[in-house]
Amino acid sequence: MTTAAAPAATSPEATARALPGAWTLGLARGVLELRQFFRQRDQVIFTFAFPVVFLALFASIFRDQVEGTDITASQLYAAGMVAAGVMSVSFQSLGISIAIERDEKVLRRLRGTPMPPAAYFLGKVWLVLVTGLAETALLLGVGTALFGLDLPGTTAKWLTFGWVFALGLTGCALLGIAISSLPRSGKSATSVVVLPFLVLQFVSGVYIPVGSLPDWLLNIGALFPLKWMCQGFRGVFLPESAAVLEQAGSWEYGRIALVLGAWCVGGLVLCLLTFTWKNRRDG
Repeated sequence: MTTAAAPAATSPEATARALPGAWTLGLARGVLELRQFFRQRDQVIFTFAFPVVFLALFASIFRDQVEGTDITASQLYAAGMVAAGVMSVSFQSLGISIAIERDEKVLRRLRGTPMPPAAYFLGKVWLVLVTGLAETALLLGVGTALFGLDLPGTTAKWLTFGWVFALGLTGCALLGIAISSLPRSGKSATSVVVLPFLVLQFVSGVYIPVGSLPDWLLNIGALFPLKWMCQGFRGVFLPESAAVLEQAGSWEYGRIALVLGAWCVGGLVLCLLTFTWKNRRDG
């Protein structure tokens, strides 16, 4: 009789190679995040409808032509609301959802699994990217169909839209992850996150045109990414004549890229310094 050979011991290196990497797990985590998001119908409706409802209200009430330009106030609101929609699905959504997951000890359990921490954040990136594109498409559809917003007619304008969207979404998502550590519980997350977001919308030219805001308020808004996203999207969707409405009298694309890029770097630093996998009261 022959004796079957014992299976060879698997080395740690071979085991590590057999396990899926962070990118693969991040994609799988992103699919899971999207499924969980779209299964919560009330959250889906609130997330996508909130910017659309406010766009419809402001753009319907204020429809007159803006003095000194050939655009209407409706077009001005539509361009700015696209930026607010991007920040809604990134900063607000992540700030609240991560705080709730931390309070419910979901993060603590995930940290105890073999899943690389990067996979969790990659999953959030996929969630924010897909919902951000969907929110933007919805707002552009409403803006072009009902309020006279013109889509970019040149490749250069679309490229500008692309980098403003990418930098703005990234910076706001990182800021949302950072602020998620601020609420003391999941119940207080909505209040803690929504209040600064609402204030920023008023001082960044979303609900009130920048020409109607005092300089000191505009200077406060200029410290955060929303103001620069609004300005960038206005430059993309409005004619060049509308640039006179900006604080500097021009679109300032270079400064927009600089500030949004700085928020991507600064937001990452804030995340590394503030993010925790468990509540402060858990020790």
